[in-house]
Amino acid sequence: MRKPKAIFLDMDGTMLNNYNRVTDNTKSVIDKLRESGIYVFIVTGRGKNEIFQTAPDGFEVDGVISSNGMIGYLGDKKVFEHTLPFHVVEAIIKLAKDNKIYYELFPTEGSQIVEQKDESILLAEMEKPMPDTVGINEWREREEALEGLIKWVDQVPRDEYSKFYFFSRCPEKMQRWISVLREQQQHLPFSMVSSSLNNVEVMVEGKNKGTGIQEFLDELKISADNILAVGDSYNDESMFKLAGYTVAMKNAPDEIKAMADEVTEFTNDEEGLYHYLKKLLLDK
Repeated sequence: MRKPKAIFLDMDGTMLNNYNRVTDNTKSVIDKLRESGIYVFIVTGRGKNEIFQTAPDGFEVDGVISSNGMIGYLGDKKVFEHTLPFHVVEAIIKLAKDNKIYYELFPTEGSQIVEQKDESILLAEMEKPMPDTVGINEWREREEALEGLIKWVDQVPRDEYSKFYFFSRCPEKMQRWISVLREQQQHLPFSMVSSSLNNVEVMVEGKNKGTGIQEFLDELKISADNILAVGDSYNDESMFKLAGYTVAMKNAPDEIKAMADEVTEFTNDEEGLYHYLKKLLLDK
């Protein structure tokens, strides 16, 4: 591939290892790419407040697209934001409670929230041992939720929210929940995407990682043909369809690998992104 003008990187399963950390090597190669004149952006389902908690001191990128394309920051400047109508938020929370589905709700600023009275749902989902169907990163994130890294509230306040995240240890239960949500889409405006068999996320209708990237490209006057996207999961499909060159992680599902121009030699837990970007840097 020719030298890209910008690189868009997923986090979980791509930039992060199985301990949900950005390694020093990955930070170093990103620094060098930026010094060479290439923009480096993060595109993630995580909220902005979570991103830099996973990285070494001094970690920097040129911008962040958070909540699967709902909010975009170029440097410290917020350049776009898309939020769920509050009547949709209320309706989906009621449905989740009725179906005993664990949820996390992402405000546009600050930590994701859950009603305290629903903690028992997460406790049931997190009974050990960890099922083989659940990815280690996702399990550890839910453990962190129980340790208090999310905000437990008495009642969800009327505020602006970018997305929901839903989790179940049981893929069959998650599929049933996705079917319930699909029925609701007939009269409620929202979109859905999954990044594993154990989750689904509800977002603003018509918005995703790909639309978020396009909003950045419009701002920066860069063509999609001149960008590289790296990801590992189904919520990366929209950016793979947009980007001029795409790379899937070795640990990605076969369907995602089939969409990509290239597959990394190593997994996310083997610093696959670092090794790929180092090769890219040396080739320039």
